[in-house]
Amino acid sequence: MSTPENSFDHQAFLASVSQQAGVYRMYDHQQKVIYVGKAKQLKKRLASYFRKDVGSNKTKALVKQICAIDVTVTHTEGEALLLENNYIKKYQPKYNILLRDDKSYPYLLITDHKHPKLGLHRGGKKVKGEYFGPYPTVGAVWESLRLMQKLFPIRQCEDSYYRARSRPCLQYQLGRCSAPCVDRISVDDYHQQVALAKLFLRGKNSQVIEQLVVKMEEASRSLAFEKAAKYRDQIATLRKVQQQQFVSGMAAEMDVIGFYRQQSQVCIHLLFIRDHKILGSKSFFPTIPIDTQDTEVLIAFIEQHYFAVDIAAGNIPKEIVLPFALDTDIELTSLLAEQARHDVKVSANVRSERTQYLKLANTNAQNALASKNSHKESMQARFSALNDVFELPNGINRIECFDISHTMGQQTIASNVVFNQEGPLKSDYRRYNVHGITPGDDYAAMAFALNKRYGKVTSSDNMPDIVFIDGGKGQLAKAEQFFAELALDKTPLLVGVAKGESRKPGLETLIMAGSHQLISLPGTSPALHLVQHIRDESHRFAIAGHRAKRQKVGKTSTLESIPGIGAKKRQALLNYLGGLQEVIKADQKTLEKVPGISSALAQNIYDALHDN
Repeated sequence: MSTPENSFDHQAFLASVSQQAGVYRMYDHQQKVIYVGKAKQLKKRLASYFRKDVGSNKTKALVKQICAIDVTVTHTEGEALLLENNYIKKYQPKYNILLRDDKSYPYLLITDHKHPKLGLHRGGKKVKGEYFGPYPTVGAVWESLRLMQKLFPIRQCEDSYYRARSRPCLQYQLGRCSAPCVDRISVDDYHQQVALAKLFLRGKNSQVIEQLVVKMEEASRSLAFEKAAKYRDQIATLRKVQQQQFVSGMAAEMDVIGFYRQQSQVCIHLLFIRDHKILGSKSFFPTIPIDTQDTEVLIAFIEQHYFAVDIAAGNIPKEIVLPFALDTDIELTSLLAEQARHDVKVSANVRSERTQYLKLANTNAQNALASKNSHKESMQARFSALNDVFELPNGINRIECFDISHTMGQQTIASNVVFNQEGPLKSDYRRYNVHGITPGDDYAAMAFALNKRYGKVTSSDNMPDIVFIDGGKGQLAKAEQFFAELALDKTPLLVGVAKGESRKPGLETLIMAGSHQLISLPGTSPALHLVQHIRDESHRFAIAGHRAKRQKVGKTSTLESIPGIGAKKRQALLNYLGGLQEVIKADQKTLEKVPGISSALAQNIYDALHDN
């Protein structure tokens, strides 16, 4: 890395730069990465920054701040693109276009099992089975799963639950599962339903109906009228779904990119088309530097989206429709094909059906940006209304709220949610596992959470303007005591949020720290709506963490509480004996047969499970 003392000597630097493909990182005087780029020829690309006429104001501003450049050589441009994406996600440089969305997409998975399970899958494709998707959101997957339950009686339960069953569960009673766990359906019949489900997920609706009609007629001829009636009902449901099926057409596998720009704001809307159906869509709002061209934004989106880890694993569609043509179409197509391991068609000037899809995507992009701005304006209005109540001299820019969740003092979780003038700042949300207190002591739990969040804070720079405490005067007093002992020149305004006598929304009372003055806001007040939103979000976040912890404890406590039993031996017991109920029924001799279970440990297990 070149690190000059006063200014960057670009001539000396360029003299040593390679002609190969690679990635470069530019640093400012604070050694902070301000830009990451890739190049087919590093020397030629980097030299272009230091010409007399560099073009845009953005590039001029960037060049003025360069104090050092770091170069990494790669074998191919494709490798450079992948490395560039990794660096952009790592450093978040201010002169790069930032997508800020690195979550993997969810899939529907039908497992490779004696009785295959249909369910949601996210992450690497390590589980054996057949994957369908990707879907744009988890909500789209759950919607598909609910529909599949009505159409095909395939189990959606976890394998551990399936193994532990000794009688059918509620899903069987509701007609949403055929109860393969207790052999209420033959293996052949079950696999026929799985095969039909796979055809349906591939968009072969008519083929599925044809096969069901044949099976209904066969059952009728065999005088199996009950079975024929089930096929008849299944066909009727499928026909109804087929009539209600939203947009479908000729395209089998395609992504359509909609684009809308309003001054310095951009929305990119992506339609996911798989198996002739729109599985859903998703809007992206990239952060763009000033004077950035539309083509730059679109290229950055394609590179960051399609070369992400989850998409790169062979899930790039066979066709991508663009809102406008790019100069690098051919180059981009070859890189996408190399990454996808199959041909990828990139189209811009489209006709007929694709034009309709593109129009739909562009309209959704425009609506999504308008909706976002409307929400932002509404949130700013609520912040302004709240400041009219509290009259803080510097206004309100950041609010934090704390809540406690537990069940009879067990698995206590504290939540800390953060809002700024754009709404929830989820990257700053935190949960704390509360321990070392008397179970059920909410005051001590609140003190624990506050100490976790602010105990090591040495400066008031990153402190919120207001801290809401979900609770009455007792919880607020604990917060007051904590901040009184905190050696800071500026402390946030503390406000308790107490529920009304009937605990109905709209009857909340605000309690001011110090005076403990009660403030009641009208039910129509935007300030009260903001407080309710923050309080509800804090409550939701705490409960979600508590339930997850409680579920984890519930799954492991029965066996893993026995000395000598860890996760692996617990799994060995459940797998070998076929579930927890079978482990409880087993005698000591049977337990000894489980791999890894000694005679002494078998005795301990038996005694622990039959203590009563």
